[in-house]
Amino acid sequence: MNAQRLRGLMRKEFLQILRDPSAIAIAFVMPVFLLFLFGYGVSLDAKRVPIAVVVHQPTAETSALIGGLQESPYFQPRVYASIRGAEQAVMTRRANGVVWLRSDFSRRLLQGNTASIGVLVDGVDANNARILEGYLQGVWQNWLRQRALHAGTPLIVPVHDEYRIWFNPALRSRDYLVPGLIAVIMTLIGALLTALVVAREWEHGTMEALMATPVGMGEILLGKLIPYFFMGMGGMLLSVALAVWLFAVPLVGSFWVLLFCSALFLLVALGMGLLISSVARNQFVAGQIAIIVTFLPAFILSGFIFDIQSMPAAVRVITHAVAARYFVSILQTVFLAGDVWPILLWNSLALGLMAALFLGLTLHRSHKRLD
Repeated sequence: MNAQRLRGLMRKEFLQILRDPSAIAIAFVMPVFLLFLFGYGVSLDAKRVPIAVVVHQPTAETSALIGGLQESPYFQPRVYASIRGAEQAVMTRRANGVVWLRSDFSRRLLQGNTASIGVLVDGVDANNARILEGYLQGVWQNWLRQRALHAGTPLIVPVHDEYRIWFNPALRSRDYLVPGLIAVIMTLIGALLTALVVAREWEHGTMEALMATPVGMGEILLGKLIPYFFMGMGGMLLSVALAVWLFAVPLVGSFWVLLFCSALFLLVALGMGLLISSVARNQFVAGQIAIIVTFLPAFILSGFIFDIQSMPAAVRVITHAVAARYFVSILQTVFLAGDVWPILLWNSLALGLMAALFLGLTLHRSHKRLD
């Protein structure tokens, strides 16, 4: 390893980066675009849900319940005269559910009997249906408490639940999605940058010219790894800054722990990209392999959106081979819970082993010959 040759190779890569706007776009423009897309366009929260309300006999009690729905930020109620019209609204996707107050609702309530409320929920989106059902239960319980308070009578409930939400008390899906998105962004930056750039050199013939020089294969790989490592870390810092200052995601843990773990994961992503480029010497093929092998597993099997524990056992085993799984766990822990060392150390160890594996395989497969 010659320091002077290594500096020359790094200088060549930095000059090539400055002359190639696509590499800068992947490292700095793409993270901003994805963060805006997911931060503002994707939400797992159910708010302002259109819901149909059928009241056969309007009374003070039914008006109070409808008022509770109108005051809730989660619903946009619309009153229908008949259950048939409300069902048609659900069928045509103009409403996500129906609250049905029958004609004997107020009478049975005033007589002290059991008064039932009919609730129909669109179950096409099962997750949204469960959230909607929970919100309706909350409005119903709040209406019962307000009614008991105005009547001066105690509300008799056999079980009182007292719950506390840890780590994300506001239940904002953005606080959960944005940290995980950083792992997807860094996967794309690391794998795509190295895979495409090295494949481009093979296509343009500059790699053959480089191999005719006295530089060793280790120097070539390191000369490409270091510049793109700094670019990837720059993209990570930009993503973290947007997450904290633009999307108001709390960073509870240590920034230096986050920086160290991000560097480990970026080495894994760069190692995967270099390994792909050693197999595919065509930009199109390298890009397709990078998306299939790195981006899709990071998006689907990392726990970024889909819960790993809810997956089948065979798929859960496969997720252990996805590096983004460990980094997503680190990001969500550092951002929302803090420096929980049992989680951080175990996942960092897994990333370190995977970085050594991919970089070692790349060095093993890379030879200073044209075949």
